[in-house]
Amino acid sequence: MSKIYVTGLGPGAADQMTKKAEKVLEHCPVIIGYTVYIDLIRDQFPDKIFLSTPMRKEAERCRMAFEEAEKGRDVAMVCSGDAGIYGMAGLICEIGKEYPGIGIEVVPGITAASGGAAVLGAPLMHDFAVISLSDLLTPWELIEKRLDAAAQADFVICLYNPSSRKRADYLEKACGIILRHRSPETVCGIVRNIGREGESYEILSLERLRTTQTDMFTTVFIGNSQTMELNGRMVTPRGYKDV
Repeated sequence: MSKIYVTGLGPGAADQMTKKAEKVLEHCPVIIGYTVYIDLIRDQFPDKIFLSTPMRKEAERCRMAFEEAEKGRDVAMVCSGDAGIYGMAGLICEIGKEYPGIGIEVVPGITAASGGAAVLGAPLMHDFAVISLSDLLTPWELIEKRLDAAAQADFVICLYNPSSRKRADYLEKACGIILRHRSPETVCGIVRNIGREGESYEILSLERLRTTQTDMFTTVFIGNSQTMELNGRMVTPRGYKDV
């Protein structure tokens, strides 16, 4: 039986791809993904058949993967980060109901939350929430509720897709919601281009974050009431030394 491997590539750098993901890509004759992600690995696997679709063609991309698998070939459906975190794993499983003869395996990867946290230091050492500010698939009203609830519960908050050309003020609005429950001096961090050329980070207050420009290649970390800056690192203590 042919199989589709939904594979997380990690942040983008070859050395941040898992060994299992690399083995899957070496094994599969066909690799399918969003155009930008295919370009990250094309040179590394030059003998493969590469198929891609642009943004907003996710369902079409998944059906393409099943059609290729029906020809008797194993297929790697690639995503950046982790395939099961804002990736293609869920949609592949949904559409897979129509193709009971095709196997599915999800291959995890390093997601932006863990990759960015490593750059900043240790901001996710305690309970945290991951929220995407993209309202393409989720109504903004629901995103607002999630932001408010996470801020009120004192979670560290990791924000994906903080802004874009069409959503230039979404991070500012998100910070305004969080400021209902957090101090303006709350320690925050931003990481740009995680694991790729041009990677950079900054630690700043929630008040400063509110007016900071970001883009789709930026991941934002908002600390809880205990998060601190230590020697240039963003750290959320777990409390081990007090046990």
